[in-house]
Amino acid sequence: MKRTYKPTELTNPLATLRKAGYLYFRDPQSGEESYLLRLTSEFYPRFHVYVETTQTQISFSLHLDQKQPSYGQGHKHSGEYDGPIIEKEMKRLDGWIKASAVLSGANSTENNHSQAHPASSNLAAELKRWWRKIFKAD
Repeated sequence: MKRTYKPTELTNPLATLRKAGYLYFRDPQSGEESYLLRLTSEFYPRFHVYVETTQTQISFSLHLDQKQPSYGQGHKHSGEYDGPIIEKEMKRLDGWIKASAVLSGANSTENNHSQAHPASSNLAAELKRWWRKIFKAD
Protein backbone atom coordinates (compact mmCIF):
# COMPACT_ATOMS: atom_id res chain seq x y z
CA MET A 1 0.00 0.00 0.00
CA LYS A 2 1.38 3.34 -0.97
CA ARG A 3 0.53 6.68 0.66
CA THR A 4 1.83 10.09 -0.34
CA TYR A 5 2.22 13.13 1.91
CA LYS A 6 3.19 16.75 1.37
CA PRO A 7 6.45 17.84 3.02
CA THR A 8 4.39 20.22 5.19
CA GLU A 9 2.45 17.23 6.58
CA LEU A 10 5.54 15.16 7.31
CA THR A 11 8.64 17.16 8.14
CA ASN A 12 10.75 14.27 9.48
CA PRO A 13 9.75 10.79 8.23
CA LEU A 14 12.52 9.03 10.18
CA ALA A 15 11.51 10.54 13.52
CA THR A 16 7.85 9.78 12.89
CA LEU A 17 8.56 6.16 11.96
CA ARG A 18 10.75 5.73 15.04
CA LYS A 19 7.99 7.07 17.28
CA ALA A 20 5.63 4.57 15.64
CA GLY A 21 8.02 1.74 16.60
CA TYR A 22 9.86 1.22 13.31
CA LEU A 23 13.59 0.58 13.11
CA TYR A 24 15.98 1.59 10.35
CA PHE A 25 17.12 -1.34 8.19
CA ARG A 26 19.74 -1.53 5.46
CA ASP A 27 19.55 -4.71 3.38
CA PRO A 28 23.01 -6.33 3.47
CA GLN A 29 22.66 -7.70 -0.07
CA SER A 30 21.05 -4.83 -1.97
CA GLY A 31 22.02 -1.90 0.25
CA GLU A 32 18.40 -0.63 0.12
CA GLU A 33 17.28 1.42 3.09
CA SER A 34 13.89 0.85 4.69
CA TYR A 35 12.12 0.63 8.05
CA LEU A 36 10.84 -2.44 9.88
CA LEU A 37 8.34 -3.11 12.63
CA ARG A 38 8.64 -6.63 14.01
CA LEU A 39 5.41 -8.18 15.20
CA THR A 40 7.08 -10.88 17.31
CA SER A 41 10.54 -11.49 18.74
CA GLU A 42 11.40 -13.27 15.47
CA PHE A 43 12.51 -11.48 12.29
CA TYR A 44 9.21 -12.43 10.56
CA PRO A 45 6.39 -11.44 10.35
CA ARG A 46 7.15 -7.74 10.10
CA PHE A 47 5.80 -4.56 8.59
CA HIS A 48 8.19 -3.11 6.03
CA VAL A 49 8.14 0.52 4.83
CA TYR A 50 10.12 2.11 2.02
CA VAL A 51 10.29 5.90 2.02
CA GLU A 52 10.77 8.00 -1.12
CA THR A 53 11.37 11.71 -0.71
CA THR A 54 11.24 14.42 -3.37
CA GLN A 55 10.87 18.18 -3.07
CA THR A 56 7.12 17.96 -3.59
CA GLN A 57 6.15 14.73 -1.81
CA ILE A 58 7.07 11.98 0.62
CA SER A 59 5.80 8.49 -0.18
CA PHE A 60 5.45 5.53 2.17
CA SER A 61 5.23 2.09 0.58
CA LEU A 62 4.04 -0.40 3.21
CA HIS A 63 3.73 -4.15 3.10
CA LEU A 64 3.72 -7.09 5.50
CA ASP A 65 6.47 -9.68 5.16
CA GLN A 66 5.05 -12.99 6.38
CA LYS A 67 8.27 -14.99 5.97
CA GLN A 68 11.69 -14.82 4.42
CA PRO A 69 11.59 -14.64 0.61
CA SER A 70 12.33 -17.95 -1.07
CA TYR A 71 14.26 -17.42 -4.27
CA GLY A 72 14.94 -20.19 -6.70
CA GLN A 73 13.38 -20.78 -10.06
CA GLY A 74 10.50 -18.46 -9.31
CA HIS A 75 10.79 -15.29 -7.29
CA LYS A 76 8.32 -15.71 -4.48
CA HIS A 77 7.96 -12.92 -1.99
CA SER A 78 5.63 -13.70 0.89
CA GLY A 79 4.41 -10.14 1.29
CA GLU A 80 0.95 -8.69 1.63
CA TYR A 81 0.52 -5.31 -0.04
CA ASP A 82 -3.15 -4.68 0.72
CA GLY A 83 -5.97 -5.93 2.89
CA PRO A 84 -7.37 -5.09 6.32
CA ILE A 85 -4.11 -5.63 8.22
CA ILE A 86 -2.18 -3.29 5.93
CA GLU A 87 -4.98 -0.70 5.98
CA LYS A 88 -5.07 -0.76 9.79
CA GLU A 89 -1.29 -0.26 10.04
CA MET A 90 -1.39 2.56 7.47
CA LYS A 91 -4.15 4.21 9.48
CA ARG A 92 -1.97 3.90 12.59
CA LEU A 93 0.93 5.53 10.73
CA ASP A 94 -1.40 8.30 9.54
CA GLY A 95 -2.22 8.95 13.20
CA TRP A 96 1.46 9.30 14.06
CA ILE A 97 1.96 11.63 11.11
CA LYS A 98 -1.00 13.77 12.15
CA ALA A 99 0.27 13.91 15.74
CA SER A 100 3.77 14.85 14.55
CA ALA A 101 2.33 17.64 12.41
CA VAL A 102 0.34 18.98 15.36
CA LEU A 103 3.35 18.78 17.66
CA SER A 104 5.77 20.32 15.15
CA GLY A 105 3.32 23.18 14.72
CA ALA A 106 3.33 23.68 18.48
CA ASN A 107 7.13 23.41 18.62
CA SER A 108 7.58 26.00 15.88
CA THR A 109 5.68 28.57 17.96
CA GLU A 110 7.84 27.71 20.97
CA ASN A 111 11.01 28.04 18.89
CA ASN A 112 9.95 31.54 17.83
CA HIS A 113 9.67 32.51 21.52
CA SER A 114 6.19 33.83 20.88
CA GLN A 115 3.32 34.03 23.33
CA ALA A 116 0.81 31.18 23.54
CA HIS A 117 -0.55 30.31 20.13
CA PRO A 118 -4.37 30.31 19.94
CA ALA A 119 -4.33 26.74 18.61
CA SER A 120 -2.07 25.46 21.42
CA SER A 121 -4.97 25.46 23.89
CA ASN A 122 -6.67 22.90 21.64
CA LEU A 123 -3.54 20.76 21.29
CA ALA A 124 -4.12 18.68 24.42
CA ALA A 125 -7.76 18.05 23.51
CA GLU A 126 -6.86 17.06 19.95
CA LEU A 127 -4.16 14.65 21.14
CA LYS A 128 -6.58 13.08 23.62
CA ARG A 129 -9.11 12.47 20.84
CA TRP A 130 -6.34 11.05 18.65
CA TRP A 131 -5.20 8.60 21.36
CA ARG A 132 -8.79 7.49 21.98
CA LYS A 133 -9.19 6.75 18.26
CA ILE A 134 -5.98 4.71 18.18
CA PHE A 135 -6.88 2.56 21.17
CA LYS A 136 -10.55 2.21 20.34
CA ALA A 137 -11.42 -1.47 19.99
CA ASP A 138 -12.56 -2.48 16.52
